[in-house]
Amino acid sequence: MANLIDALRSPRCYPHAVTHLHVVETHISWVVLTGRYAYKIKKPVNLGFLDFRTLEARRFYCEEELRLNRRLTSDLYLEVVAITGSIEHPSIGGHDQIIEYAVKMRQFDEGGLLDRVQARGGLLAAHVDDLARTLAAFHRSCRRAPSGARLGSPESVLMPMHQNFVQVSQLISAPGDRAPVERLRQWSDSMGGALQKAFAERQKDGYVRECHGDLHLGNVFLENGTVRIFDCIEFDANLRWIDVMSEVAFLVMDLRHRDHPELACRFLNAYLEFTGDYSGLVVLPFYLTYRAMVRAKIALIRSAQPDARVHEIRAARKEYARYVSLAEEFSGNRPLWLALTHGYSGSGKSHFSQQLLERCNAIRIRSDTERKRDHGLERGAFSRSPVGGGLYTEAATHRNYERLARL
Repeated sequence: MANLIDALRSPRCYPHAVTHLHVVETHISWVVLTGRYAYKIKKPVNLGFLDFRTLEARRFYCEEELRLNRRLTSDLYLEVVAITGSIEHPSIGGHDQIIEYAVKMRQFDEGGLLDRVQARGGLLAAHVDDLARTLAAFHRSCRRAPSGARLGSPESVLMPMHQNFVQVSQLISAPGDRAPVERLRQWSDSMGGALQKAFAERQKDGYVRECHGDLHLGNVFLENGTVRIFDCIEFDANLRWIDVMSEVAFLVMDLRHRDHPELACRFLNAYLEFTGDYSGLVVLPFYLTYRAMVRAKIALIRSAQPDARVHEIRAARKEYARYVSLAEEFSGNRPLWLALTHGYSGSGKSHFSQQLLERCNAIRIRSDTERKRDHGLERGAFSRSPVGGGLYTEAATHRNYERLARL
């Protein structure tokens, strides 16, 4: 396969003009950048959580990748193309023998990837708000798992968690790494068991959907000032058909990993205000811990790549330790507290509480937003209710406060 990738470095392989050629490698794929288009080719590997060893499997998962990502970025994911000819002289398209498949994409500026934007200090609150809005709209449009289906069941929630700990244990080489991983495994087993009823209720209530599955800052980019999400998980339906709160947890965890607790909290609160899914908070610590350990595993895989350089191995090991530390933090106990604000409209309640939640990692529930939600209105809509009437009658206010207490 490496010989094929080397051969694809020639502009003669492409049916269009090539301005520059560059190959990006991950642990499961190669991406050949040509200037206008990018071609993503899957590695013929079996990593336990995916199996791309056969050509037919790689074709199928290319088609799945196209289907899933066109839900979010149809102008980015263009088609699945055959690579034909021979390993030494391949061609994109053509009518010769098919030797491989690739996902053809419109190439975008990698400088717009949110992990790179964040690294250079350019990630803004407005970007996080846009991301929360985009994700909430996407989740509303996603297919829902039927109540009682295997996908999204308590068993399917716990299975990848168990598998992930098995894979992490197999990858660990330093004896000192085993104790914290074992503690986290025991906590996850215990918490997972205690939450089985909640997992089942979440599925019954429609919160298990065909989501993105791998939503961190590296899979989001800015284009013309707008947040775009790409690179859904195609290789395992269990990792994609998940509780929407698991998806939210991945982004919250990633922002925390990148030392932006204030943006993590802002994103979470914005998503909750857009969706009203406050019931999902009961499962959030479990998913935060799980997501941190998934990224810990990926860091270990990178550190074990045979062609990894010494500085890359050290960086990956440092990331692994950071993710494990985050998982320990997410699985720990936190003191509970409640703050109430009140005052006239325009007195500064929202401004003050926004600063408070970002500094204290708090959850904010706004009475007016929930009042409008209860009456089928969007959070920014005007109800045109008179004082003491419409949404603001004594009965409506009493019902709203009772709802807030339940939340």
